[in-house]
Amino acid sequence: MVTEAGLIGKIGLNSAGVGVCLNAIKVKGMDPTRIPCHLGLRMVLESESRDEAVRQLEKYGVASSCHMLVADGGGSIGLEWSSVELQKVKMNGNEQVFHSNHYLAEHVGVEDSNWLKDSTFRVTRIEELCKDLTGSPTTETLFELFKDEENYPGAICRAQVEPSGSASLFNIIMDLQHRAATVTLGRPVAPEEVVQLAF
Repeated sequence: MVTEAGLIGKIGLNSAGVGVCLNAIKVKGMDPTRIPCHLGLRMVLESESRDEAVRQLEKYGVASSCHMLVADGGGSIGLEWSSVELQKVKMNGNEQVFHSNHYLAEHVGVEDSNWLKDSTFRVTRIEELCKDLTGSPTTETLFELFKDEENYPGAICRAQVEPSGSASLFNIIMDLQHRAATVTLGRPVAPEEVVQLAF
């Protein structure tokens, strides 16, 4: 996992080749009968397949808003959670799922704050960059996409320069068929350290 100290679930992969990523979404509401987001992420990392992870998450529900990208060697699915429902973002014709920090699907009974105004730009931009990307791209090819600074500082490679109050802290590219990942610490255009994860 790539995580803050003390959290038992975040972004990463397991020895079964199941991976999960997280996008923060800022929407009011919390259901205390459901599990917290980070326990849901841990549940994914304890699953043997994407389908098992989705079944378990649907069984217990996630208490508050977030987007989880759940994948294994056979494909991926986006799970947009609110405190009241789940909407799924399915793979496109090129077997891709894209997301950023706002809801892509319509959610009944909640209002998306769209707290990062560049979120819509970033998801549109990555779709544009990947529209001709087919097959199994290399780690290097994918990493180049995350260096994109179009719309700086609110770019895919985000910079903490006003009006942007946050920056890209790391990048992770997972090869779930081979149970391995490359983690680049720092902004992709100025890497500070590269860590390889593998089972």
